[in-house]
Amino acid sequence: MRVCVLSGGIGGARFTEGLRSTLGPDDQITVVANTADDIWLFGLKICPDLDTVMYTLGGGIDDERRWGRAHETWNAKEELLAYGVQPDWFGLGDRDLATHLVRTQMLSAGYGLSDVTRALCRRWDTGVELLAMSDDRVETHVLVDDDESDSGQRAIHFQEYWVRLRASVPVRGVVVVGLESATAGPGVVDEIEQSDLVVVAPSNPIVSVGPIVGVAEIREALRRTTAPVVGVSPIVGGAAVRGMADQLLSGLGVEVSAAGVGRHYGARDRGGLLDAWLVDSGDEAEVATLREAGVEAHARPLLMSDDALTTALAADTLEVGLALRDRPRP
Repeated sequence: MRVCVLSGGIGGARFTEGLRSTLGPDDQITVVANTADDIWLFGLKICPDLDTVMYTLGGGIDDERRWGRAHETWNAKEELLAYGVQPDWFGLGDRDLATHLVRTQMLSAGYGLSDVTRALCRRWDTGVELLAMSDDRVETHVLVDDDESDSGQRAIHFQEYWVRLRASVPVRGVVVVGLESATAGPGVVDEIEQSDLVVVAPSNPIVSVGPIVGVAEIREALRRTTAPVVGVSPIVGGAAVRGMADQLLSGLGVEVSAAGVGRHYGARDRGGLLDAWLVDSGDEAEVATLREAGVEAHARPLLMSDDALTTALAADTLEVGLALRDRPRP
């Protein structure tokens, strides 16, 4: 079995843990991670989603926060604050800092982000292949109100919107800088085309999955692949399971519901992304709405609140995907 997962950070990493527990030692999992929330700060290249997946699967994640390193200390952050170095809203832990130092050093030496990611993962024994969606610089910016601007709006990096502002201001638009010219990272297209199943993880549909499928080569590979594409809703009971996807969805006019996100992705046979969409059992009433929109939907328990439930969700996703793969094609 060969499975390719399109993933953001926390939700995608957690889902992949369950998938790894479900599949056998001869099966292969590849995670294509979002790089559009990457940012340069303090002279360092920071890749939040890549690192969250790597730390989670490698056993180094902080289990309470679900991001950053376990047993972290914050001496460097405190020293930067003492010097008055900006920005003061983004803190790097000392252990995490080492990852960014190594990454930046390798990038400066001429290695691509994919090569750097592969080198970093050697330490962690993740049990999966972790690929950057693109080696090109792609950054998500969010448009917010600004009375001092001539246009009445200004663009800020997604990390500033997410971390400093805590998504507390209205979203007027999202612009992924560099996306139109970005190419897929090495190996990404092959994995999508050669996998038995492609899974859209329960990640933020706007700023995590959106940039991945916005890369033209990846989008075309998803159209060509004979593998079923099965998605897992990040919205349960009309709210994001984790994070602040609600504000981004509503700000862009997407209904904050499992059905709303499913329609946003759309059915693959109608030019969209999905062959099937999993919604939570509590949202089963939305299945009929989705099917009317051409999206095949199934209700399953989606909350990954412990390891057993996470593994069960992965198994349910595989079951739906394999049924689609084995279905006779017209």
